[in-house]
Amino acid sequence: MRTALLQSSGRPGSVAENLKVLDDAAGRAAAAGAALLTAPEMFLTGYAIGDDIARLAEPADGDSADAIAEIATRHGVAIVYGYPERDGETVHNSAQLIDATGTRRANYRKTHLFGCYERDHFTPGDDQLVQVELNGLTVGLLICYDVEFPENVRAHALAGTDLLLVPTAQMHPFQFVAESMIPVRAFENQMYVAYVNRVGQEDEFEFVGLSTLAGPDGVARARAGRTEQLVFADADPAFLAASRENNPYLKDRRPDLYGSLV
Repeated sequence: MRTALLQSSGRPGSVAENLKVLDDAAGRAAAAGAALLTAPEMFLTGYAIGDDIARLAEPADGDSADAIAEIATRHGVAIVYGYPERDGETVHNSAQLIDATGTRRANYRKTHLFGCYERDHFTPGDDQLVQVELNGLTVGLLICYDVEFPENVRAHALAGTDLLLVPTAQMHPFQFVAESMIPVRAFENQMYVAYVNRVGQEDEFEFVGLSTLAGPDGVARARAGRTEQLVFADADPAFLAASRENNPYLKDRRPDLYGSLV
C-alpha cells in the first residue's frame, strides 16, 4: 500500500487553512497512487496554541471530521490526522482515520502525555490498542511519545499490526527518535512504522521534521528533511511476511521470564 506522509505544521490556530493544506496534500497523494495519507499530531488546529486547544477541540464526529470525510471521498484516499478531541468537558490528544469512502474507521487517544504542556491541556486515553483493516493490512495508531514506550509497539506487534501510523510533534533535541529509534522499533517488532512529524518553530517548540516510514528490516523507505514535504513509501505485505519468517522475534519470546516488567 502506497503511503503518503505529510510533513507540515499547517497554519497553527486556523482549522480552515489546515483543511485546505490537507485537501491539497490528499490531491497530490492520490495523483501519486497513494491509498493513505497521514498528517502529524494536532494537525487540524496546530500544537503550540495554548488555551485555543480547548476552544478549537471538536468531537470525533464533528464538523471537521465531516469536512475531512468529504476530502477523503473526493480524492479516493484514506486520511489520518491529529486533532484535539472534545468528549464532554474532557479534551484528548487524538488521531482519527477516515477511509476513502468517508467512513470514520478508527479513533485513538494519546495514552502517554509528554511534559507539562500536554498534561496541562489534555487527558490521557486508556485504550492502548486501536487497529483497523485497510487495503489488506492491519493498521494501528499511536501518537508521538507513545511510540517511545516499547510496550506500546510490542502490544501492536502481538496483536498483528502490519503498519503502525504515528502522527507526531517531535521537537529538538530529540531527533534521534526519528533517526534511530523508529527503524529499530520497526525491526524489533517486524512491522512498518510511519512516523509523521511537524516542522519548524511554534512558540517555544522547534519541530525537527525527519518524518520516516521504516520497514521490518530496519531500513527507512522514505525520509523527509527539515522542510515541509510530502514523501511516499510502500508497505508491502509480501515483504513483511518474508521478513517475519526470517526474523522470528515474536515466536522466540519467553513471556514466562517477563513478569517483573509489569
